[in-house]
Amino acid sequence: MIRSPASGSVLILSALAERPYRFGELRRDIGDISQRMLTQTLRDLQADGRIERTVFPITPPSVEYKLSLLGHRLLVPLSAMVDWAFAHFPEIDKARAEFRKAA
Repeated sequence: MIRSPASGSVLILSALAERPYRFGELRRDIGDISQRMLTQTLRDLQADGRIERTVFPITPPSVEYKLSLLGHRLLVPLSAMVDWAFAHFPEIDKARAEFRKAA
């Protein structure tokens, strides 16, 4: 489940690390993300220079997203962060449970 725009960015960048995607493919691949959140996150990633958007002049128009060179350079530290999150998931899950209980 998408919990924040930052986690949405990680999922999108991880998907685009494999290959370019069209909007609908990303939405299906990522799963639990609204069209609005996906659109905004893609725009933010494009504005930051981490992804590139290509519009193909066909009917109906087709749009494809892919990692930019800057986005590819982010994959190594991003991979380390994802590995860290998986390795520490039990601790993160416990902290979330304790936070919910205290709230």
